[in-house]
Amino acid sequence: MPDWSWIGSLLDFSAAYYTTQLVRCAAFSFVLIGLVMLLRKMLFSRRTFIRGLLWSSFLLIPFLGKLKMFYENKAVVRITGRITHGTMTCLWADRIYMAGILIAAVCIFGKRLRLRKSVAGMEKVSLDNMQVRITDMNVTPFTVGLFAPKIVIPKVMLESYSREELRSVIQHERTHIRLGHLWFGFAWDVLRCLLWVNPFLTVCQKQFRADMEDICDRVCIQGSGRAAHEYGMVLLKTLKLLRSGTEGTPPAVTYAGEMEFADMKRRMGEIAGFRPYRKRMCMGAAAIASLIIVIMLLAVHSHSYARYSNDENILVYEYADGQSTVISNNDSSIQQMISYDDSYVYVDSEAFEDFLEENNAEGEVWIVFGGFYKLPGLTGIAESCIYENNSEDEVVRIPYESITDDWYFGLLKML
Repeated sequence: MPDWSWIGSLLDFSAAYYTTQLVRCAAFSFVLIGLVMLLRKMLFSRRTFIRGLLWSSFLLIPFLGKLKMFYENKAVVRITGRITHGTMTCLWADRIYMAGILIAAVCIFGKRLRLRKSVAGMEKVSLDNMQVRITDMNVTPFTVGLFAPKIVIPKVMLESYSREELRSVIQHERTHIRLGHLWFGFAWDVLRCLLWVNPFLTVCQKQFRADMEDICDRVCIQGSGRAAHEYGMVLLKTLKLLRSGTEGTPPAVTYAGEMEFADMKRRMGEIAGFRPYRKRMCMGAAAIASLIIVIMLLAVHSHSYARYSNDENILVYEYADGQSTVISNNDSSIQQMISYDDSYVYVDSEAFEDFLEENNAEGEVWIVFGGFYKLPGLTGIAESCIYENNSEDEVVRIPYESITDDWYFGLLKML
C-alpha cells in the first residue's frame, strides 16, 4: 500500500508555518484597527474619501508575518518569543487555528454562495439599459457577484418608483461596482477568515461598509448633476417604503442591503453637508495612497524572510545508544574542516578526527549540511551523510544523493 503519511506531515508543517505568521498578523491588526477607528473619528470625521483610504492600510497586514524583526529585534523577541515558540511547537494549537479559518470561511462565504444561488433564480427585467434582478424580499437594493455583478431591486420599489428614481438607484449600485467596492468587501471577508482571532474586524465591518457607502453617495451626487437634497429624498422614500426594516436581509448583501434607520440618518447628515469635490484632487490622493501602499509593501518584503532560505550551516552530531548528541552547530572551525558540492562532502580527516577525539565522540558520526529553512527555528530540510573514522585519505570524499530536488521538498519551498 502507498505511504500517505507525507500528507499528514505536510499539513502539520503548513499549519505551523502559516499559524506562526497569521498570529503575528492578527497582533498587528488589533493595533491597526484601533488606529483607523481613532483617526476616522477624531481627525477625518468630515473627510469622506480619506476615511475610505484609511482602510486600504489593511492590505499590508497579511504580509507582516515574516518580518525579520521577530527574530532580530531583542525587544520584539522578548515580547513575542513565547508565542512564536508556541505556534512552532504546539501542533494542537496550529490545528485549532487552521480549523478556525476553515469554519470562518464556511460561515462567511457560505452565505455569499447561498445568496448568489438565490439571486440566480430571481426574475430578470431590463432597466436603464441594464438587466437587474427582482426580489420579493423587503430589502434595499444590493449587488452581488465579483466577475459578473448582479443588481437586485425589491419588487415593491420597482412598482412604486418613477423611472428617474429607479435610474438613481441603479446608478448607485453601478458606482459601487465601478469603484471596486465589491472587491474591497471580498478582501475584507478574506481578512476576517485569516485573522478570525481578532473579533474587531467583524465588529468594525459596519464602519468599513459605511465609509464605502458615503464615498458612493458623494460620487453619485456629483456625477448625476442633481442637487444633494433630491438624492436624499430618494433615500428617505426608500426608508419609508421599506420601513419594516432589514431583518430579512440576507447576511451577505453588499452595502445597500445592510442599512438600518440609524445608518440612514447618518447618511442623510452626510448628504445634507455635501460640497462638490475636485475630482482630480481625489484621484491624486488615491494615487498617492496607492503609491504609499506599494512602497510599504516593498519595504516589508525587503525586511522579511524569503519564501525559503538556503541553510549554510554545518551540524555534526553523534548517534550512540539510541540517542543523538550535537557535537558542533556551525562552529567556525567546522567550516574549515568540511566543504561540499552537489555530489560529495569533503572532510579534512586529520583535523576532523582530532576534533572528534577532543569531544569524546565514539558513536556514529553524522554530518548535516545545506538544504533550506522556511523561518528560523522552522526547518525545511537538510542533506546528511555518515563519516567513517580512521580513513587513510588526507581528504575524505563522501558521496551523497541530494534529497532537496525531490518533488515533496520542492512543494515545501513553494509554500
